Amino acid sequence: MPEKFYATGRRKDATARVWVSAGNGEIIVNQHPIERYFGRETLRMVVRQPFEVTERIDKYDVRINVCGGGLAGQAGAIRHGLSRALCKASPDLRPALKKAGFLTRDARVVERKKYGRPGARKRFQFSKR
Repeated sequence: MPEKFYATGRRKDATARVWVSAGNGEIIVNQHPIERYFGRETLRMVVRQPFEVTERIDKYDVRINVCGGGLAGQAGAIRHGLSRALCKASPDLRPALKKAGFLTRDARVVERKKYGRPGARKRFQFSKR
């Protein structure tokens, strides 16, 4: 049985590469502790959700390399990748993670801007005269 498990997670424009190994709950994001990388508690909570659902909070060390998008998209990408890596580490966790919706790739992305318009959908102000 390998000691490290790898998975990729994506959300919006962000891509997270996640390595999970047995340990004591240390989470490192882009060579920084999670508390330093994610300033908001809500984003840290999003990243830790897979551990809370599976009740494995202090069982694994996590190394994450994330790029693209903003902080909220990166947190979602990390959650997706972390859930996939935990499924590889122990397949019996899959039903709980699947029920919580953490294994589903959230495919919503920003719509592109169309030519002749001020935004993706916005029209210029209509004037009859």
